[in-house]
Amino acid sequence: MNLKKHLPWLGALLPIANTQAETKPNVVIIYIDDMGIGDIGCYGGKFAPTPNIDKLAQDGLLFNQYYSSAPVSSPSRCGLTTGLFPLEVGINTFLNDKAANKRCEQRNFLDDKLPSMARAFQNAGYSTGHIGKWHMGGGRDVHNAPSIKNYGFDEYISTYESPDPDPTITATKWIWSDKDSVKRWRRTEYFVDKSIEFVKKHKDEPFFLNLWPDDMHTPWVPEFKQKERKSWETQEAFAPVLAEMDKQLGRFIKALDELGVGENTIIIFTSDNGPAPSFKSVRSAYLRGTKNSLYEGGIRMPFIVRYPKKIKAGQVNNESVLCAVDLYPTLCSVAGIKTEKGYKGDGQNYAKILLGKSEAKRKTDLMWDFGRNKHFGFPGNPYDRSPHLAIRSGKWKLLVNGDGSDAQLYDMEKDKFEKNNIASEHPNLVTKLSKKVCEWYAANKDKGLQTSN
Repeated sequence: MNLKKHLPWLGALLPIANTQAETKPNVVIIYIDDMGIGDIGCYGGKFAPTPNIDKLAQDGLLFNQYYSSAPVSSPSRCGLTTGLFPLEVGINTFLNDKAANKRCEQRNFLDDKLPSMARAFQNAGYSTGHIGKWHMGGGRDVHNAPSIKNYGFDEYISTYESPDPDPTITATKWIWSDKDSVKRWRRTEYFVDKSIEFVKKHKDEPFFLNLWPDDMHTPWVPEFKQKERKSWETQEAFAPVLAEMDKQLGRFIKALDELGVGENTIIIFTSDNGPAPSFKSVRSAYLRGTKNSLYEGGIRMPFIVRYPKKIKAGQVNNESVLCAVDLYPTLCSVAGIKTEKGYKGDGQNYAKILLGKSEAKRKTDLMWDFGRNKHFGFPGNPYDRSPHLAIRSGKWKLLVNGDGSDAQLYDMEKDKFEKNNIASEHPNLVTKLSKKVCEWYAANKDKGLQTSN
């Protein structure tokens, strides 16, 4: 029987029902630059009130064992974008000029033939946008980096460290300038303005948005200290910049709710790597290490997810170990879309964990590489300089050099501050984990030397 023929009013209802059934969640990834886990109030930070970020945690789910894929900008962003460990894509530290990249044995930009989370969402019919810092190719003397559109973004606005920087914030050939139309202390506000414009434009269709500010990276330039250059790496300058960033993010979240899309939007809030300077480890919540270190302070990041439609408010997950490389398959799964054809990443689908339905332990190991030679930037404090490889396997974390030297083993359940190296007490475990991470390094270490780009 044709129900629409005999019940004509039913035809008017069916499209609505189908639309509601097929509504896919929007996705926003807020990726802060150089934010330590101890910067914000909900993780114990006391530098400045962060009520809007704290409210994200109150309204959603906070994780205490989330890791970036690298302790510095470019590889961290590559890991998030591709779902692959950065070593495997040939990006080893922050992308610089060609000579510096060569010294660090890395490519000049992320290969646009590699997987991209945004491209998966674009393939599924999402409108995609990138607003803010890019730093996966372009800038300095690298003029042949692919367009950001090649990675699956319909629209973008980016900074100097990109193939096509926004002239409003790049008056000169550098990351920022006094001559910029949008001044340094207004940049996060500018990125939020553009993000709100993007959401308004696409609020009636599913969208995927990167909102990647370049705060909290130095220099910290509050408006009232715009001429006091000597203070731009002090706590006195840091606190008002943090407060301003929180204010602007609050404005963005409010806009989502006022536009009627907040309930069905997954907001991920996290950071690319640890802090620098760390103010004697206060910014890393006293974890050992800073930016450019594979100790916890360099790679263990704040991570909050809000999704009112599916995630119960006020949850904290202390047990599950997540990493940036997990976000590609996990967000695709939560959104009910497919990853790119043939996709094989290093991350796992932890949709139940992300939605607060499980606190399961991690099934696979995580691995990192940073600092293989003298040309890498290292923390100023020798205590924070780590061996250049690390592996997290269950509760164990091993750090070691590629030649097997300086093996350090820590029990993360008992010693997240990495004060007690117990390698001598577990020789067989050290051998096993060292073999795995060193073989991984040996198999992939030359990928950055393939200088086709």
